[in-house]
Amino acid sequence: MSDIRQIGSEGENRAASYLENNGYEILHRNFRLRDGEIDIVASRDDFIVFVEVKTLPGGNAEILAHELNKIKQKKIIKTAKRYLQKYRQYSNKLVRFDVLALDVPGLDPVYHIENAFLE
Repeated sequence: MSDIRQIGSEGENRAASYLENNGYEILHRNFRLRDGEIDIVASRDDFIVFVEVKTLPGGNAEILAHELNKIKQKKIIKTAKRYLQKYRQYSNKLVRFDVLALDVPGLDPVYHIENAFLE
């Protein structure tokens, strides 16, 4: 496994633990389609939360914003819609898109951005 993939995988494990410790139920990890992927799908209260995990130990807020550009957001939204079509039991939930930024200098070790972007 490449270093980048290993860092990403470890980051996703930490993100999942963070979410569970904060009352979220993890429904799926690495939900993949041909043209998109969602790192973590979680549920809490009335929400189904699609979570993008970014581990950026050498990054900053500007790099984080670049990583989550409109193209990436559209892919996540499209993939989330397909997820909800496949798992109709969640169709009555409110939808939210969160970002967990890990190890970004100057931010908390796990920096949780709720409602990072909208559909």
